[in-house]
Amino acid sequence: MADLILAPNLENTDDFYAELLAAHEGLSEAAMHALNARLVLILANHIGDQGVLRQALEAARAAAR
Repeated sequence: MADLILAPNLENTDDFYAELLAAHEGLSEAAMHALNARLVLILANHIGDQGVLRQALEAARAAAR
C-alpha cells in the first residue's frame, strides 16, 4: 500500500482551481454536488488503492472538524 501524498504535488494549482470553479459555473446546488461526487469517484478509480483512499477520507474528515 502506498501512502497518501499530502505535500503540494500539483503544478499550476491556480489553473486547476480555476478549471474546477469553471466546471461548476451555471449549475444548481444539486448538480454541483453530483459533479463533485462523480469527480471523486473518477479520481478514486484512477488511484485504485483502497488504503490510500481510506487515508484521503480520514484526512478530509479530520479537516472538516
